[in-house]
Amino acid sequence: MSAEDEITSLTKLGSESTGPRGHAIFSTTNWSVVLEAQGQSPAAQEALEKLCHTYWRPVYSFIRREGTGHEEAEDLTQAFFALLLQRRNFADVRKEKGRLRSYLLTSLKHFLVSQHRRAVTAKRGKGQQPVPLEELADIEPADHLSADRIYERRWALTLMEQVLRRLKDEYCTASNAALFDSLKQLLPDEPGAPSRAEIALQLGMTDNALRQAFHRFRQRYQLLLREEIGHTVAVASDVEDELRHLITVLRT
Repeated sequence: MSAEDEITSLTKLGSESTGPRGHAIFSTTNWSVVLEAQGQSPAAQEALEKLCHTYWRPVYSFIRREGTGHEEAEDLTQAFFALLLQRRNFADVRKEKGRLRSYLLTSLKHFLVSQHRRAVTAKRGKGQQPVPLEELADIEPADHLSADRIYERRWALTLMEQVLRRLKDEYCTASNAALFDSLKQLLPDEPGAPSRAEIALQLGMTDNALRQAFHRFRQRYQLLLREEIGHTVAVASDVEDELRHLITVLRT
């Protein structure tokens, strides 16, 4: 199976101009706007806020996997992004090869270490002893994924969910909501999906017309996915690497 097919075959996990070979033309993206302006312009502020909104769930999932309760994890997630929006310090971005995914994870780990130190200091100041590390074992979720892996997986799922949402909006705008719902069922591994013949009959289309419609659906999906990934890297050459990483994350 080619990478192009894998992109759409993994869609079930996520509940324009084009250039040569059908790839999306890489334009100025949200992340590159932030990096170039270092967060000082209104455009950079808006782009950074959008990126923070996109990464809220991956960050929250990482904190939860570290053994933090629901409400505290929400508070820490909000505090992390509030600090990011306030400081706008991207001096370490080069170390992470300009990828927002890597930069945020590194920043998050530093943030949590700092928060933990403050909490320990506050408890000691009240005459309380810090919680022994052995006791944290009972708080860890039962599944085998590490916090880093959960962060990566949530990142991948979030991107794919955004792509499907954008694609659905496009079809709805064109008054083709029913066509979108039907074509989505043709994606590989969609559970309980009717056959292509049944869908064609429901839509009053010939098999060939449905096949062409689905081909356009898949092409547009792949272009939008590359565009969404492009919003989180600083240079065009990183898009394909991030795409391959996304596929790897969802396959393991």
